[in-house]
Parts: sequence; C-alpha cells; structure tokens
Amino acid sequence: AGGGARGSDRRIEPREATRRMADATPCRLLLDPPGDGTWNMAVDEALLGAADGGAVVLRLYRWGEPTLSLGYFQPFAARGEHVASAGCPVVRRPSGGGAIVHDDELTYSLALPADHPLAARRAELYGAVHGALVDALASLAIQARQASVRDAAGGGQPPFLCFERRAVGDVLVGHSKVAGSAQRRRRGAVIQHGSILLGRSRAAPELPGLSELTGRRVEPGTLADAWLEILRDRLGLCWTAGRIEPDILNEARRLRRDRYLAERWNRRF
Repeated sequence: AGGGARGSDRRIEPREATRRMADATPCRLLLDPPGDGTWNMAVDEALLGAADGGAVVLRLYRWGEPTLSLGYFQPFAARGEHVASAGCPVVRRPSGGGAIVHDDELTYSLALPADHPLAARRAELYGAVHGALVDALASLAIQARQASVRDAAGGGQPPFLCFERRAVGDVLVGHSKVAGSAQRRRRGAVIQHGSILLGRSRAAPELPGLSELTGRRVEPGTLADAWLEILRDRLGLCWTAGRIEPDILNEARRLRRDRYLAERWNRRF
C-alpha cells in the first residue's frame, strides 16, 4: 500500500507491541515497513489530519534507501552544502528544523488530538517522548541524557544538518546527538516526529550513531520494545496494533502524489 517500500529485513518487530494498560488512552500502533521519503512524509501528514479528527496514533518506521529530508523552511539550494548526501533523493518535511539524512535509524511519529493534555504543551511533549527514550536506552546499558540549555547554546548560522544542531531536550550520548524531533500543528492537533540514529550513514559520515558510540549494535526491534513499554506508561497510553485505515491511506496517497512528489513542494524555498 505504501510508496517505495522494500527491505523487509529492516522491519520493526517489537515483541510486546500490544500490551494494554487499564484506564489508559487507546493509541493505534503502526509498525510500518520501510518506505521512500515521499511516502513516509505523506503518511505522517495524513496522520496529523486524523489527529485533528480525534485519533491518537504512534507510528514506527524506517527508510527504503538513504534519503535527505529538508526542514520546511530550508532552501532547496542549501543541499549543495552537503556533498556526502548529493546522491540521495530529497523530500521536504512538513515540519521545521535542519536537514536529516535518513538511513540507519528508527523513525517515529506521534499524532495527538487537540484535547490530549500534551497536545498544547510543546516542551512537555518533547520531554516526555525523549525522556522515555533516555530511560529505554538506560535499560539497554546505554547512558544518554537530554540536552540542557548549556548544550544548546550557540550563535550564528545553524549547521545544515539537524544532528549537528543542539536544542534543549535533544537526546545525547556523550556530546553526540542521537535523537531529535520536530512538530507540526493543525487546528490544535499535533504530530511530533523524529529520528534515532542507530548507525553511521555513508551519506552522513560525520554523524556517529549508537553503534559507533557504544561499540555494539542496537537492533531497531530491541530498541522499540524497550521504548514502547516506557512510553506507554509515561504518556498514559495503551497500544492497539493495526494497519493504516483506508481513509488515511487514501489521503496519504493523495498527499504523496500532489505534494511530496511535486518539484514545486520540494523546491518551494
């Protein structure tokens, strides 16, 4: 049903995906196969529309090939600043921030309706999701922390790549950023999506992932298992496993065709 999906060996398969918690908010959990950049961004935007209608959805996914995503306001011409990713396909995200080379990573998106307690509290939503990730990494014997104001201090032109920037709440291992997120809102509903670097990409050799920083491989399913359990409790959710509903799927197909595959979108700045 997706666009450009391939590489089933990279599918996310956490073992405890459907555990429930009493008196929790039901949250549809989507464990998607790898897709291309236009499909991944189209699905995320379609989920934002569904959140505006009241749906709560968490999606975990990967990428069919190394892909460069530009932040919403980044000039398309700026991609020339990064030679290593010159051969990667490009897509413009619906959210802001710096460019990301999506390759060996676990990517998530969390869509919340306007009436969810965290929907209107930008910093708290970042903190809850990233804090749960720090605790999940700790359960895997990886010491991580959220970036402080001191870590984020800096001036001048920000680097082209998101993972060379620092914002309060980013997840760091040592001094290296391993996870960051961005948000997009629509009539009070919000989608927050972000990336966790599992390993270094040839298209972004300056960025170490968890493999390089820890000296061991963390598989996406292992990380997802640990993270989902903590995230469920931290946000008061209960997972209901499922697939993308037909109306959301159709909207994602439309967005991919009319927006994310269109040069006027990707080159709009």
